[in-house]
Amino acid sequence: MNDDERTALDAWADKLRQALELNDLEFDIDRVLDLAGDAARSVVRPAAPVTTFLVGYAAGRAAAGGSDPATAVSDAIVTATGLAAAE
Repeated sequence: MNDDERTALDAWADKLRQALELNDLEFDIDRVLDLAGDAARSVVRPAAPVTTFLVGYAAGRAAAGGSDPATAVSDAIVTATGLAAAE
């Protein structure tokens, strides 16, 4: 990804966070991209968006149940990455 693409991605993420009222959400874009890449390479390309959606949903559910949101995201990413590596 070049600098212009990274700038556009960061701007999009900020805009989407605001639209979804997630202004205080901190997340590591590079970690999400790595997860998507692992899923795409290990399973099939369409696994990338499916994986990131399911990881986000699982993390949100865990956070709603009282888990620390950052821990919930990290745990879901570790699980998904492990499964993709086993493919």
